[in-house]
Amino acid sequence: MLSLRTLDRVPATSRPLIRPGDVPAGIVHLGLGAFHRAHQAVYTEQAIARAGGDWGIVAVAPRNLDVVRRLTAQDNLFSVTTLSGAGARTQVVGAFAGVRHAAGDPAAIVALLADPAIRVVTLTVTEKAYQLDPVTGRLRPDEAVAADLRGDRPPMTVPGLLLRGLAARAVADAGPLALVSCDNLPSNGRRLHGLVGEALAYAKAPDDVADWVHANVTFPGTMVDRIVPAATDGTIATARSALGVTDLAAIAGEPYSQWVIEDAFPGGRPAWERAGAVLTGDAGPWERLKLRGLNGVHSAIAYLGALAGHDTIAEALVGIPGLPAVLRRLVVEDVATSFDPPAGVSVIEYGESVLERFANPAIRHRTIQVAMDGSQKLPQRVLHTMADRRAAGGRPFWSALVIAAWMRFVQGRSDSGAALPLDDPLADAIRAALAGTGGNPAAVVDALLDLTEVFPPELAADAEVREMITSWLDTLDKHGVTATLADAAS
Repeated sequence: MLSLRTLDRVPATSRPLIRPGDVPAGIVHLGLGAFHRAHQAVYTEQAIARAGGDWGIVAVAPRNLDVVRRLTAQDNLFSVTTLSGAGARTQVVGAFAGVRHAAGDPAAIVALLADPAIRVVTLTVTEKAYQLDPVTGRLRPDEAVAADLRGDRPPMTVPGLLLRGLAARAVADAGPLALVSCDNLPSNGRRLHGLVGEALAYAKAPDDVADWVHANVTFPGTMVDRIVPAATDGTIATARSALGVTDLAAIAGEPYSQWVIEDAFPGGRPAWERAGAVLTGDAGPWERLKLRGLNGVHSAIAYLGALAGHDTIAEALVGIPGLPAVLRRLVVEDVATSFDPPAGVSVIEYGESVLERFANPAIRHRTIQVAMDGSQKLPQRVLHTMADRRAAGGRPFWSALVIAAWMRFVQGRSDSGAALPLDDPLADAIRAALAGTGGNPAAVVDALLDLTEVFPPELAADAEVREMITSWLDTLDKHGVTATLADAAS
């Protein structure tokens, strides 16, 4: 098994750039999933190797004990395999100074957040963990978050851990801190800032605590990008073949990786730019480019592909003849006309690069995996594009197709009649809305547009938007995805 004791058996070119334990911790990361390990951990290890600094990462799994156990048994080492059509390359990463399980010892996580040695906290906890209304951006606490914020129990949720950790840090006056969201949320830094402010107010935090947080904590916005599918037995087998030892925490990703970061770190930061990150004063244009031009296209392929019976994103892109042409029209006619991109960037060229990346057959990103949590993802991925197009007098025809595909997907059957899972925080509300529709397209659209947690009022009340979605849904119901897209692309 991969560990410090077996590193000498790993090929020299695959060994980590730094060894766990050699670099003191300066970062806490919340969300010990595959994406963080294949993205921020890689950037951070490279930055430390090239520029030094006590920026080891203590990675915290909010709930998943299995990944903590695997990494602990491996002395916090794991590997990332880069997959392309030309082959695979596996690299061991040693950026973790420790791993922790928040649910097992929340007090230890609060103490970490209050430790003056920690000057940066990053998060990849997915959209739903923030408990923010996807339409308004306001805190919408469920019972667990509300209990955490009231102080009724040891904190078990991300908002609860942040609140207690910041309060403890304020009491100790432990030095400035940057809280850095690396999740696919619009204006993720501002949203995290708003979440913390609302949590402080909800919890009735003392004025001196709130004042300290406002004076000492920054919330840099970011844009993160790398396709990292869920690990499989094949991922572990590929890593074993490359390393000569077994890595039970192995992950894989595509060759492409990007990280854009607003440079607002009062306690310092790693030299991420030495690892290829883009430091900027405003990540907003980059964020909109990625959310709309990549994530929105990803969701489109996921819903249309799953309905057509395709297991992976790459298979759907290749296997549905009209799909690439429709996606290009989505990018050119809707996405590219909905916002101002970063200086010097062509949205259309970016869209072409996205399609090339999604067609990578080595990245077996499952359509069902991308399709989950649609109620949380679609507002920033597609609905913001639609709203901006409508505000400018445009007609977001192709975006309406994506929403129609989601509405057909959540009804639970593919074009062949196979069952489709509804894995979504609003699953009960979606099923309740659909219950009285009888599958009638107009009734389905009316019922789902009434979900105020998903659809902004101005879009839900827009007769032209409603008509476009209904027309697409009716066509998908009658003819299926393949015939619908073949006709649309002609």
